[in-house]
Formats: sequence, C-alpha cells, structure tokens
Amino acid sequence: MKQMKIRNICVYCGSGRGKNPLFSKAADTLGEAMASAGIGLVYGGGGNGLMGDVARSVRASGGTVTGIIPQALVARENPYTDVDEYVVVDNLHQRKMMMFERSDAFVALPGGLGTLEELVEQLTWVQLDFHQKPVVIANIDHYWDTLLKLFDQMSGEAFIREGLVPRYVVVDKAEDIVPLLTRVRTSEPDISIEQLA
Repeated sequence: MKQMKIRNICVYCGSGRGKNPLFSKAADTLGEAMASAGIGLVYGGGGNGLMGDVARSVRASGGTVTGIIPQALVARENPYTDVDEYVVVDNLHQRKMMMFERSDAFVALPGGLGTLEELVEQLTWVQLDFHQKPVVIANIDHYWDTLLKLFDQMSGEAFIREGLVPRYVVVDKAEDIVPLLTRVRTSEPDISIEQLA
C-alpha cells in the first residue's frame, strides 16, 4: 500500500442508535479522537442516531465535518447542519461517490442495511483494486460477528477466491481506530493496514 495521509475519514453508521448504549459511546469516542488528531469527518449528513452522534462529537471537539445527503432524504434523516460543509445531492449514487472521493479511509460503526451496503461496496472496490484506501470494521460489542462469519463462509466455499480476499481490519474498540489509521499514515509504503492491526 502506498504511503498516504489520512485527512478525512468516511464513517458509515446507523441513523438510529440501536439498543446497546456502547454503540453511541463508540461514536462519541471516535468523533473526539478524529478531531484531536486533526482528521475530518465525511458522512451521510443526518442528525439522527449514530450519524448525528459522531458528527456532533467531531464538531464539539473542534473538528471539521462534511455532511452529504440526497435531496429525497432531507426530511427523513433530520440533517445536522452545524457543519463546515453541507452538500445536498440528487441521489444515493452521487452521495456515495462524493463520500468516496473526499475520504482517505472508511470506518463502519454498527448500523443497518445502508451501513452494510456501503461497507460491502468499499470492500468490493478494495477487493478488485479500484482503490487502496483503508477499510476498518468497528466490531463494537461483537456487532459485526455474524457478518465476519459470513465472510469466512464465502471464503470456505471459494466464492471469495485466493487472491481476491477483501482487505480490511477489524477493531473491537473505537479508541483503537484513529491510532491505527495514524500508523498507516506514517508507515513505510510497503506496510499495509492488515500488517498494522
């Protein structure tokens, strides 16, 4: 992996908080750590749930926030507009591409189908060498265990074939995410995120 600087992290997460209070705490912890490290947030623009939690945490800690939301979701997702940049786009495809273009790494906190879809898309792009940006799965309180077991099953059944294994790293604690990505930023060009985990 070539040497990179992590200026902005795209965080995928739920527009709800879920039932486990550790999820919201993880969003707050990640937001504070990003701001302290001078890393900006790029996210889906909503003010509800974990999306709103991480954005407010980054903002309250002095960090920069870019929210990107499709016009059709403005009423539904209660946009958080106390941001440095608030972008309304025409559709989900534009949102996802803009989030990709403006980010140097991707983190998936707990979430629902939208979070899962965005995470899997990035894993697919990495698998196919469309990009080499780090992808981190934040497995807070074992939230993503079932998905990780599914990946193992896919590999066992040879649907994920040798040489096409998606590159990602799993962390169990939100406080480990920024230090990990900071090590990627300052590592030698031949050190990958998997070797740093």
